[in-house]
Amino acid sequence: MKIAIVTDAWLPQVNGVVTTLLELQEGLWARGHEVLVIEPSPFKRIPCPGYREIELAWRPARAVADMLDSHRLDAIHIATEGPLGSAARAWCLRRGVAFTTAFHTRFPDILAKALHIPERWGYAWFKRFHAPSSGVMVPTDGMLHILRGHGFANLRAWSHGVDLRLFEPQPGSDLGLPRPVFLFVGRVSYEKNLEAFLKLDLPGSKLVYGVGPLLERLRRRYPQVHWRGVVPRTELVRVYSSADVFVFPSRSETFGLVMLEAMACGTPVAAFPVPGPLDVVGTSDGGVLADDLREAALKALTVPRERARARALQFDWRPVCDQFLSHLVPVDGERAMPVTKTSPNLHKLGA
Repeated sequence: MKIAIVTDAWLPQVNGVVTTLLELQEGLWARGHEVLVIEPSPFKRIPCPGYREIELAWRPARAVADMLDSHRLDAIHIATEGPLGSAARAWCLRRGVAFTTAFHTRFPDILAKALHIPERWGYAWFKRFHAPSSGVMVPTDGMLHILRGHGFANLRAWSHGVDLRLFEPQPGSDLGLPRPVFLFVGRVSYEKNLEAFLKLDLPGSKLVYGVGPLLERLRRRYPQVHWRGVVPRTELVRVYSSADVFVFPSRSETFGLVMLEAMACGTPVAAFPVPGPLDVVGTSDGGVLADDLREAALKALTVPRERARARALQFDWRPVCDQFLSHLVPVDGERAMPVTKTSPNLHKLGA
């Protein structure tokens, strides 16, 4: 099949959405499908309000239409709700073309925290955006429940996975910090609720890898925390393996891929019992969920590392790609889209 994926989140951005889409692209190529990725780099771009390190395409409608017009596509998937996603959605509606979408990020929650926009307004807008979709792919049962509560329709469960070939334990890894080491990896931004971790009274060291709009403010407020910025994904394997506990304080995740990456390296997770952690860690013994995050972090120190790894092994990427393909719809709107396994063809459409 020839599949278009339209996304406002792409390299050089570093986040779970980009990682998920890159893994998906690789999986689709490996199954012999051709992939057209429409992403921000070819367009004139402007900084995203409140997140200046993220660049958004500026007025991309005509160029997106030209790109979609120039290919005979079998399916179109709109991964994000930004300028590129909106342009592709408008093109599909004008042409009467069926498409699928995904709900990767809880932007209504982010807007409520960062700009004080009422959460219900955000969900109302996103509900309108996704309403024409033939299938809204959602990564967790928790998010399915939340979106149903806001009146979303055509929801499809689409779990995510982790690269188990890359993320595996590296015994003996050590970053030279006093132990135990409590680690967070992710954006230093409003929705991550990072201060819930930073203010905890914990032994040893607190370590944060990531950047974002709150970085300088939090670095000044918590100078005892070890702030390390961003490193390549291959280096993250050593970082995860060196930590004793991965602390994930966010209460507004759709999934939380970094939790899986940590567990794949044998590092147990401590988090709140909310959507995201409930789906990734759940009732497994690969981590500890509790309303008292300090209690969860301290209890997670007793979790054997092999149990954390065992939980991550349940999230292999191969069935995730097959599930994605099963949710796609042909551009003519007929419901059945077979999951074909043709001969390998690693050609990127339009490359």
